[in-house]
Amino acid sequence: MLHLERPRRSVLFMPASNGRAIARAPSLNCDSVILDLEDSVASEAKLAARGAALAVLATGELNVFERVVRVNSADTAWGADDLAALRGAPLDAVLLPKVDGPDTLRAARDVLGEGPALWAMIETCAGVAALRSIAAAARETGLAALVLGPNDLARELRCTSGEDRAPLWPILTEVVLSARLAGIVALDGVTNVIDDAAAIERACAQGARWGFDGKTLIHPAQIEAANGAFAPSAEAVARAERIVAAFALPEHEARGAIRVEGEMVERLHLAEAERLIALDRAVQSRQ
Repeated sequence: MLHLERPRRSVLFMPASNGRAIARAPSLNCDSVILDLEDSVASEAKLAARGAALAVLATGELNVFERVVRVNSADTAWGADDLAALRGAPLDAVLLPKVDGPDTLRAARDVLGEGPALWAMIETCAGVAALRSIAAAARETGLAALVLGPNDLARELRCTSGEDRAPLWPILTEVVLSARLAGIVALDGVTNVIDDAAAIERACAQGARWGFDGKTLIHPAQIEAANGAFAPSAEAVARAERIVAAFALPEHEARGAIRVEGEMVERLHLAEAERLIALDRAVQSRQ
């Protein structure tokens, strides 16, 4: 069962080369921050971005968040050195781009040692094809999250995703399914919209409906929509509490199914109710 030690409703990418943005980070209400060394950093700024990421991590200024660094891929001039530099650094996870199989995870773990967890970007056709084997290596490699990369996927597939992302629906399902099989986190990919609040809310709601645990973001304007979409509603928490209370009654101790508010509720619903309550408590703790 997934252990929700912390909520991951809103996971904000921040270019490690953007010192002004990082300086404002502690005032933001996201759950996790990804210091990006990859897509958002120009080639000539890669080395400076790596140094900036290490420097801000060392200050502890980002300790209120889950701290993640996205490295460059292993086939670039910077990928190997990124991983080597992060060995022993004070961070929670390393996000690996373009993961196309479990060997990518194993190679990163060998460099990082027993340190931070691994997160895997699923953003290539090869990565989608290898999803089950990637997820199956979670325990061995310390993989803690699958992160959808919709922009790169759409490019490789040569599809036009659109707001509803219909061409990607089978992949959304497969990412969530693979994460659940491995007992790890599934994070929805970014939406490129930053000025249309209603569109951002629809994108977050779709990811939540699909079963993702949270969403990666590219702008602070997207944080509140993600926090709202991926947190359980007050009504859902209240119902979960009633289910837990009902199963706790002595007369229901040995029963597999009981009646709650005119509906038959089984122990699988109890497990989900307990998960929702744990998530709500984690969210309240963050706030």
